[in-house]
Amino acid sequence: MKKLRVLLVDDEIMIREGFKRLFDWGAHDCEVVGEAADGMEALAKIDALAPDIAVMDINIPIMNGLKVIQLARIKHPDMAFVIVSGYDDFSYCREALRLKITDYILKPVDYEEFGTCIDNLKIALFRRQSTKEADEQEERPINRLTRYLQEHLAEEISLSVLADEFHLSAQYISQLFKSEIGVNFLAYLTNIRMEKAKQLLLSTSLSIGEVSEQSGYGDYRVFTKVFKKSEGITPSQYRRDFLEKEN
Repeated sequence: MKKLRVLLVDDEIMIREGFKRLFDWGAHDCEVVGEAADGMEALAKIDALAPDIAVMDINIPIMNGLKVIQLARIKHPDMAFVIVSGYDDFSYCREALRLKITDYILKPVDYEEFGTCIDNLKIALFRRQSTKEADEQEERPINRLTRYLQEHLAEEISLSVLADEFHLSAQYISQLFKSEIGVNFLAYLTNIRMEKAKQLLLSTSLSIGEVSEQSGYGDYRVFTKVFKKSEGITPSQYRRDFLEKEN
């Protein structure tokens, strides 16, 4: 899998240097290709460098980060954005959601949390790209595998199940996920199950047990444990926080 190209946008040079020195981009299949200190420079660098991801603060000079994203989307609709900000303000979060920003992380940055964000983003970008490629060429094995996972998410799924279904070896399937997506099979499966769970928690009134089952976890206690490890809070708290912010 090719490395994802990253642009860092923050008016504080120490923040940008911190991201470069304290976060292991290579371990997450990424490389920093440029930096910008204000909104206008950010737009120029986006046009010149065509990064896959921009990691940016909201409060930057000349043009704020949200405006940069809004304008950049016109020419670069598939580009991903991660907001890293000192503002814990729901109005910003709501605007970020409207602009389909991948994640919103508060300063000071927890680099473990940031790493999880980047890995999830890598998966999302792969899924988007594979959907496009499926329309342009004969479907590759990895695309067939990931589509099967989406369609059978609530069922018991393992490498052996996929091996039987597609007449491939479990070892080959495992290698495909690592080489094509950049994460192992279990990490990918957990990610899409968590995304499904979050969608159900916010858009339905299903009980936690029902959300657990529809997300592929027969035991809601296991589901709660995995969800908390992924999101930092329990499913109930995730839903409660969203409802409180909405009201």
